[in-house]
Amino acid sequence: MALPNKVVGELKAVKDPEVDEREVDILIVGGGMAACGTAFEVKKWMSDDQKVLLCDKAAMERSGAVAQGLSAINTYIGENSPDDYVRMVRNDLMGLVREDLIFDLGCHVDDSVHLFEEWGLPIWKKSDDGKNLDGKKGLKVGSLKGGAKPVRTGKWQIMINGESYKRIVAEAAKKAIGEDDIIERCFIVELLLDDKVENQIAGAVGFSLRENKVYIIKAKTVMIACGGAVNIYQPRSVGEGKGRAWYPVWNAGSTYYMGMKVGAELSMMENRFTPARFKDGYGPVGAWFLLFKAKTLNGLGENFAASEAAKKELERYAPYGTAAITPTCLRNHLMLFEMKEGRGPIIMDTVTALAELGKTMDKKELKHLEAEAWEDFLDMTCGQANLWCATNTEPEKKNSEVMPTEPYLLGSHSGCCGFWVSGPDFDWVPADYKWGDGDKVYNRMTTVKGLFTAGDGVGCSGHKFSSGSHAEGRMVAKEMVKYVRDHADFKPTIGQSKDELVDMTYKPVRLFLENKSYTTAVDINPAYVKPAGMALRLMKATHEYGAGTATYYMTTSKNLEIIMEMLNVMKEDCEKLAAGDLHELMRAWEIKHRIWTVEAHLRHIQFRKESRYPGFYYQADYPGQDDANWFCFVNSKYDPKAGKFDTFKKDYIKLIP
Repeated sequence: MALPNKVVGELKAVKDPEVDEREVDILIVGGGMAACGTAFEVKKWMSDDQKVLLCDKAAMERSGAVAQGLSAINTYIGENSPDDYVRMVRNDLMGLVREDLIFDLGCHVDDSVHLFEEWGLPIWKKSDDGKNLDGKKGLKVGSLKGGAKPVRTGKWQIMINGESYKRIVAEAAKKAIGEDDIIERCFIVELLLDDKVENQIAGAVGFSLRENKVYIIKAKTVMIACGGAVNIYQPRSVGEGKGRAWYPVWNAGSTYYMGMKVGAELSMMENRFTPARFKDGYGPVGAWFLLFKAKTLNGLGENFAASEAAKKELERYAPYGTAAITPTCLRNHLMLFEMKEGRGPIIMDTVTALAELGKTMDKKELKHLEAEAWEDFLDMTCGQANLWCATNTEPEKKNSEVMPTEPYLLGSHSGCCGFWVSGPDFDWVPADYKWGDGDKVYNRMTTVKGLFTAGDGVGCSGHKFSSGSHAEGRMVAKEMVKYVRDHADFKPTIGQSKDELVDMTYKPVRLFLENKSYTTAVDINPAYVKPAGMALRLMKATHEYGAGTATYYMTTSKNLEIIMEMLNVMKEDCEKLAAGDLHELMRAWEIKHRIWTVEAHLRHIQFRKESRYPGFYYQADYPGQDDANWFCFVNSKYDPKAGKFDTFKKDYIKLIP
């Protein structure tokens, strides 16, 4: 007997959904930290006759990368300077960054952190005698804005009790923009260009995940902030653990896909992030390195990062490898170097770290320290705490293994892929780094007029993290309002008819309904393919040919040729994706977004004839850095009319000494 298409409970899709047409001045696509920043800020600058709408694929309280919570805010300038912030980001990303964007953000990010605390986020503080005060105890010494000192785990990071971090930020955003101007559970799948004005955004189309409804939205300006790309490479965990990932699994590369499809220029898409995390549970390691002062050991019990062999290996990547702070990708590289030499696995020495800290503590303080070790996971990666319980791991008694994860694409963490956007309108920002319309400059606007982005969408400027993404969203809000005001006479015109847009959006549903009866098992049908199978197919291809974990992140020119052919076939087969319910329709669109995003990523690796980010990926035919020829940005542009990609170099301009 054939199994049912889906478990009971999913809403079946219908052939002819309801159509909801809207027209607004400003459209915000996304519900994470960047979108919340825009939602919080935008109405302060709008006039009474202007309209705004926010569409989130999920529910804002638990949407985006901060959904599960965080144990630290990783970007707080405080007593540091924006210049130093630029230098830190530049060093960590192997020298190639947009310094105008990073400096600009560094001038604004602290204001968002002060707002978080004002809204109720507990931030750890230092007492007068140097003790750590977490939770409500930190309130006793005042606020950050009032001069209280945060508990820093590094030069830029501050500790928080952040399980409810996203809920706090989302509540403020919802109150500011108003519930009537938000549609949750609405998956925007394509952006729409104007039919009369060349290279001008005109709106978007999407569908509801809770009812059979298609949304067609006209807008004078649009911001896309839908996070990065996850599950584009096969995760290390399979079987029961499949779906376990470090970055949120619902990030489908939608930011990159939607902007790319309408012709927005991408930059540094070759840059990917493969974070080192506690093996299998993906728990964060930052607090263990920075707060608990733990060291990683190889399988022989050696502190390999301090060895002569490590020093020599890092010298190959000077000046970054010999900098005071080793870049993230090179720290990964040292771990991989040890494993390839047969000195694995890599172990986080939690036992020694807690024992050393315990030497200066009484029993109560030590117990609290052990609780903090668990809370680091409970605030942001509950699965890691579950794994410790399941494996009888007490960090003060038993060490844990650390391993680089599968690759992710993002622009807000220790990665910098995304769109080539305009910088701020400062005199010192080069003309090539800022643009708009005539003499008007619109900060964070892409190369498509009226299309803005923030957070993971902004290329060449990583290390924004949660606070920086929120601040960047607030910055974009003002620019979008300015754009609408400056283009008051513009009325968006969409070239496609209502029926054409509905057919495009619900094509997988209609294909399924027309052909499902041909076979007894609805998942096996010569007329269509299901998104679940396409997802496995993509991850197997990237895993083996696209520098996944299967090959220690190594690829070759020939492997790239092969996977490009595979991606072309996948894109053709996406025309035959089928969906029997709304959840499956979402999955169909997500896999399409992922395939296009992966193609952009691998095109950039293929174009750049060097291995700029060892530890994140290796191009075996072009090992090492080639600063003489490749100390530049790699950009690409998809031409929506011709249906072709163009990949090219853009000059790097150093602005901060």
